[in-house]
Amino acid sequence: MTTTLPSPELIASFIDIVGSANALTNPADLVPYLVESRGLYKGTTPMVLRPGSVEEVSRIMKLASATRTAIVPQGGNTGHVAGQIPREGKADIVLSLQRLNRIRDIDPVGNVIVADAGCILADIQKAADDNDRLFPLSLGSEGSARIGGNLSTNAGGTAVLAYGNMRQLCLGLEVVLPTGEIWDGLRRLKKDNTGYDLRDLFIGAEGTLGVITGAVLRMFPKPLGHQVAFAGVGSVEHALALFDRASSLCGSALTGFELMPRLGVEFTAKHIPGVRDPMDTVHPWYALIDISTSDSAESAERMVHELLEQGIVAGLVENAVIATSEEQRKALWHMRESMSPAQKPEGGSIKHDVSVPVSSIPAFMKEADAAVMRAMPGARICSFGHMGDGNIHYNISQPIGADKQVFLDRWREMNAIVHGIVAKYNGSISAEHGIGQLKRDELAEVRTPIEIELMRRIKHAFDPAGIMNPDKVLRAD
Repeated sequence: MTTTLPSPELIASFIDIVGSANALTNPADLVPYLVESRGLYKGTTPMVLRPGSVEEVSRIMKLASATRTAIVPQGGNTGHVAGQIPREGKADIVLSLQRLNRIRDIDPVGNVIVADAGCILADIQKAADDNDRLFPLSLGSEGSARIGGNLSTNAGGTAVLAYGNMRQLCLGLEVVLPTGEIWDGLRRLKKDNTGYDLRDLFIGAEGTLGVITGAVLRMFPKPLGHQVAFAGVGSVEHALALFDRASSLCGSALTGFELMPRLGVEFTAKHIPGVRDPMDTVHPWYALIDISTSDSAESAERMVHELLEQGIVAGLVENAVIATSEEQRKALWHMRESMSPAQKPEGGSIKHDVSVPVSSIPAFMKEADAAVMRAMPGARICSFGHMGDGNIHYNISQPIGADKQVFLDRWREMNAIVHGIVAKYNGSISAEHGIGQLKRDELAEVRTPIEIELMRRIKHAFDPAGIMNPDKVLRAD
């Protein structure tokens, strides 16, 4: 694989494939494709290619394979681990999927939607809604995230508890391999045991094995009943006990159970326009509870009232509000989804996207909080996330008055502390954001040698030239 700038002749050959209007080389035009959302990584590239068809993607990859040119697939550039960012100081070419944004087919009876990889997630949701169906993946970045990136990172979101992550929401894929060959795996089958599941190899591979260009996605009937409640609780232990009751009472109707700290509510009310504290009382922790029922609106209403009544009687719930309109339901979710960007105005923020067994969440958080505060007195811990599936976004905001860069320079140190405690509870250092560049070297420390070796064998089998998103997930040979 070459790391030097492509020759003018090679650049011209790439441009010929997509046309000059869809090949960006002006430095100012390249900037939006080179920096990830948190500003931690900035890459370099000689050009951005924006193909308009699967055939053009195939031709790009054939030329890249023949010339050993590194290719970095990119969707909406909303990833948090720099898996979509070209390497700094190298000559990786960015392959943007933005123009592949066509919804190819919708089958409401079969509950599937077939879409290009460049479709924006919110557009997929709307297409399902227009056909009286639900596509349940929901993210804070859904207005700009693209479905190919969601698949490449096996995105989770707020409804994993009921519907699963992207792996569970995808039936089939279309992929252009590093050689330019096209694998048409756009099958609409829920049951297919014919050999190895190639689909699952590409989902979560972060563009290191091939370029996802299309997908068959699962839709669901719309719930007839939908209710959201916001409950103040005294501790993480009480939140977990409330979740246990919600699981028993609501079963599959429990579609979301989010944990939020008081600090997170304060940040969002302070910095996010239109967000306000839903309660007139202050609590250490809050649970956002989402219930969806298939039979009637009344059943969702009964469930949420019974759950909160049980929680109050058991001493788990200190206060609660129930949304009385769709606007209020959206407002409560908007507060939760704004919790990460609300930390930016507070200065530096060291992020952790971890998961532990659900029953271990209180113990993990207690131990992690103590360790972080010993290492960095004054740190403001803003840990929140999907309590129902064990995924906690354990974020640390800088101490008040601290120097932002000095604080951020301790990123790896804080990671080592938090991830060490995650390992103690048999958890994961990446629950839904992926590995990318940010956690690549740490991956080799937390997975066994045989696991890393098997990953390398798979990578080499699909991409022997090493041109496909190099140095992401695994360090390039």
